[in-house]
Amino acid sequence: MDTLSRVLPYLWPYRKHIVLSVLCACGISFLWAANLSAVMPIVQVLFNKESIHDQITQQIGEAETEIDARKEAMRDLAKDDHARLAHAQADQSAAAEKLLKLQRIRDHVLPWVPRDNFNTIALILGGLILATFLKGFFIYGQEVLVGSVVNRTVINIRQALLRRALSLDYQTLAANGTSNLMSRMTNDVEILSVGLKTLLVRLIREPLKAGGCIAFAFFFNWRLTLLTLLVVPCIGFVFHRFGKSLKRASHGTLESMTGIFKCLSETFDSIKVVFAFARERKHRQKFHRANKEYYEKSMKVVRVSALTRPTTELIGVVAVLAAVLPGTYLVLRSTDSLFGLQLSDGPLQIAELATLYALLAGTLDSVRKLSSVYSEIKRSSAASERIFAILDQQTKVPEPEMPRVVNRHSSEIHFENISFTYKSETVDGEARPPALRNIDLRVKAGEVVAVIGENGSGKSTLINLLPRFYDPDHGSVKIDGIDVRQMRTRDLRNEIGIVTQETLLFDESIFDNIRYGRANATWEDVEEAARQAHVIPFVTQFPDGFDTKIGDRGQKISGGQRQRIALARAIVRDPSILILDEATSAVDAQGEQLIHRVLKSFVKGRSVFIITHVINDTFLDLVTRIVVLDQGCIVADGTHSDLLESSPIYQRLYHASAQDRAA
Repeated sequence: MDTLSRVLPYLWPYRKHIVLSVLCACGISFLWAANLSAVMPIVQVLFNKESIHDQITQQIGEAETEIDARKEAMRDLAKDDHARLAHAQADQSAAAEKLLKLQRIRDHVLPWVPRDNFNTIALILGGLILATFLKGFFIYGQEVLVGSVVNRTVINIRQALLRRALSLDYQTLAANGTSNLMSRMTNDVEILSVGLKTLLVRLIREPLKAGGCIAFAFFFNWRLTLLTLLVVPCIGFVFHRFGKSLKRASHGTLESMTGIFKCLSETFDSIKVVFAFARERKHRQKFHRANKEYYEKSMKVVRVSALTRPTTELIGVVAVLAAVLPGTYLVLRSTDSLFGLQLSDGPLQIAELATLYALLAGTLDSVRKLSSVYSEIKRSSAASERIFAILDQQTKVPEPEMPRVVNRHSSEIHFENISFTYKSETVDGEARPPALRNIDLRVKAGEVVAVIGENGSGKSTLINLLPRFYDPDHGSVKIDGIDVRQMRTRDLRNEIGIVTQETLLFDESIFDNIRYGRANATWEDVEEAARQAHVIPFVTQFPDGFDTKIGDRGQKISGGQRQRIALARAIVRDPSILILDEATSAVDAQGEQLIHRVLKSFVKGRSVFIITHVINDTFLDLVTRIVVLDQGCIVADGTHSDLLESSPIYQRLYHASAQDRAA
């Protein structure tokens, strides 16, 4: 129940439904025990020719005679024989209690019972049918109420997971991994929902049913029933011992399910590469290994769960026999004690023994069901731990307590003495080297700055600090003199438009993908942005125009068309700062010329950062300044002509690009 207790805040809004479901469970338990107790009158009617009326009258007479005899015996006891006197008084009290019980049955129950035995049996069976109908009604009510609570709770938990994930920083999300997050939001939450339903239905219903049976059994014979309860600690020990193993095994199963998600995600996200290199077999084998690992870890859960049920059932049978065997002795020997220990108020009747056995068997049935419930609860507890491990994560890019008011950028952007190291480890398990070292860079408003360098030089990392995808380990990023950590993240990012190398679009219409840049953009705003980005020429070719669905990740349109939609998405945002991260690397020469023509007019009055490793004349016509990075440091800063004379690294990059263009 440990981590499952953390689900309580999500259940609390539906507490009225839960209370009603518990009341239904109480009704079920009472009717369950009452149905089993019907064994006694049925046995009495079948094994005795007298009617129940005559039997009760006879038993009342016998009880009165016994009380008179005990009173007479007490008078003969010596006043100073305290032990025997106390024992006699206890017997007298038990006999009086039995008489009172019989008198209540005569006064309140017998008026409703026919005198004919067959009619009595028919009445009892009719009562059983009615009680079973009512029990079914309560079961239906409990299932529906709990189903509503569980489904609503699961929806809230999934929403909380997504809300928490979207509040985390980019680096933390990348460390968790898409497959891991998807596994926890789908498979783990589904397992948790099964556990919650089990918890609110069977884990409430079955103990109440067992408790109802035990309560009725206490009514018939509390001494024999008490013998049964002596083995309860043994059942508790079994549950505790197997519970730890179940939880460990369930953790392993959930982790291996994450591996299956990862395998599928990698395969289908890279399906073109898989087909191109004919590596279908490799991915089938990888998926087979993931499935095999899941099977092996799942079987640990199955083995422990399978062992729990028979062990619990065996202990339960021993518990029932602990009461039934002495009871059988009392019936066959017509006595009320065993080895000098009184176990009944009088000689036990066969009807009482049969009823006691039925009630204890009903208790055993509930205990047997609880053994399977326990395994489900432990699996859900393991799933709950994984879910709350995500919900407990905190972003490394926190919101400021007292955010500064942000006006439209108009002065300067300053990367002040920046150092940054990724928190993740290398393949060898060692800490990663710094990605940025003591960067100091000032960019005036309206400048178009190209940040270039070889792969791994830190150019993307540096610019990603601007929209606070990460925060620097040392130093600060300032816009118009205000540290970005003092701004609300939403306000900061509203000032920034981004076009990435990998064009990420959504399975929506072209219109919705463009308006994604600004949720309150009008149709005219979207159309104007599309015109500037040269989206209109190919949109008019589609029958549905702007309402055309572009498919998952925009697969229904070409790469150049996707890039222009992404550019229109940034344009409609009307940002004061524009980031182009290898924005033209995935388009052809004609598309690149077109995008540069769009940018030449759009960048005016905006601070622009172009991340690239390809340098051409069109590119040079766009930028006003070039910053060269190498191994996380700025090694050159200036115009194209200046850097050709002073920077060997820039010379190498420029000539390499020229050779590529010539080729």
